[in-house]
Amino acid sequence: MPLLHWLNKARAVTASRECAYRLLEEVPELSCGDAVARGENLLIQGDNLEALKALIPFYAGKVQCICIDPPYNTKSAFAHYDDNLEHSVWLSQIYPRFELLWELLDANGSIWITIDDDESHYLKVMCDEIFGRKKFVANVVWQKRTSPDNRLRLGDAHDNILVYAKCKSAQDIFHQLPMSGVRAKDFKNPDNDPRGPWASTDFTGMTGHATPEQYYTIVAPSGAKHPPPDGRCWAIAVDTFEKLKNDNRVWFGKTGRARPRLKRFLSEVSGQNAWTWWPNADVGHNQEAKKETLALFGGKDNFDTPKPERLISRILHIATKENDLVLDSFLGSGTTIAVAQKMRRRYIGIEAGEHARTHCQPRMQKVIAGEKGGVSESAGWKGGGGFRFCKLGETVFDEHGMLNREVAFPALAAHVWFLETHTPLCAPAKSPLLGVHGGVAYYLLYNGILGDRSIDGGNVLTGRILSALPKIADHSGEIVIYGETSRLGATAMEQHNITFKQIPYDVGAF
Repeated sequence: MPLLHWLNKARAVTASRECAYRLLEEVPELSCGDAVARGENLLIQGDNLEALKALIPFYAGKVQCICIDPPYNTKSAFAHYDDNLEHSVWLSQIYPRFELLWELLDANGSIWITIDDDESHYLKVMCDEIFGRKKFVANVVWQKRTSPDNRLRLGDAHDNILVYAKCKSAQDIFHQLPMSGVRAKDFKNPDNDPRGPWASTDFTGMTGHATPEQYYTIVAPSGAKHPPPDGRCWAIAVDTFEKLKNDNRVWFGKTGRARPRLKRFLSEVSGQNAWTWWPNADVGHNQEAKKETLALFGGKDNFDTPKPERLISRILHIATKENDLVLDSFLGSGTTIAVAQKMRRRYIGIEAGEHARTHCQPRMQKVIAGEKGGVSESAGWKGGGGFRFCKLGETVFDEHGMLNREVAFPALAAHVWFLETHTPLCAPAKSPLLGVHGGVAYYLLYNGILGDRSIDGGNVLTGRILSALPKIADHSGEIVIYGETSRLGATAMEQHNITFKQIPYDVGAF
């Protein structure tokens, strides 16, 4: 498979592993809604590489849809570099972030990346390398403008949305779109069928794998004979056709002479399939997005390329269902999480800039209060819910790789569990027994979790502490215990099948 090379790529490839692992700290005065309403919804201010790293122990493999709009690198994102170096810097910024995003994605999840032609082809090759070329689903073309740019002889009219999915077939995880009003108008009832409006569809097929039962002549009510068109066959066998005809599901036109078509009733249609051409009439355009942000922020609007809520709504309709988790790590004006809230999805939004506080947070407050713009009406949104506003806090490890003593037990427990199992801890740890994975039981002795902070007490493995640890019924497998030190002898360790790991030396970054 072709690989993309650029200046400093080697450093970009290791950046996600070398990135500082920080804790997330809530800023209560910027959070919104009560504890129940907030749920897992997060709005995080901070560098998105560090924020993504902070999320890994808790959300790895849990995100159903990642919807991101990274900087387009239109020769202005990095004003202090020449074009070639600017391009390399952009690629180096994107690579480690996409590595972590892929790790956060659910096994049946998908990632949707909006990008323009300046970097889309380079980004496609990079994504093939990180995600795997077979994970590519489609390149959606979004018509972002309503008319040509009069300044240009060949103007830019579209953006690309690169779509990748973790599973083998996106068709197994994607959903149909709701039937649009325009599409519903195609359904009529010229023969007053009691089953209601219907639309007729062609039922001829390709001949490559046809059977003899697909070649037959159909006689219309008027007596007109209809063999399959040249080079085609009927898509269904003759026996199936006769059953459909007897059920009044075949249409020969008003005169009863036309070539037959199958009737498809509106009452039997659950939705409509999407394809990769998204005209602005269906999903909005740049001007619509500008109007939405101006209505929300007034003169404070400083977003050059916001995305319309209808565009994000279509992505979430296809890729998620209610209560699924959505992530946007290039949050911008907050459109993704605003739409996710209105469509009753859980969400995580990350934004490095100060507008995480000045724009995203106020926008989400308005949404929760029942803001009526964008897709509010189509989503039936009346308000409610909440979110936690977080910032990046202390690093878990200092510059020497030693554990920061300010780290609380639940945070270290989540880190240790992910380090050992590469899965997120399902709930905040409140006991030294973190759980059992792959037949191995994991314990953590830290910060006096057993209520004993003495030197030879709760953080040190002794015979007394071992007997006080929560027991697992019928567990005969290996036991891994993290603690400051162990005073058990080798015989006792072997008898109980214990592997001891010392804090901080055996608690590494992942």
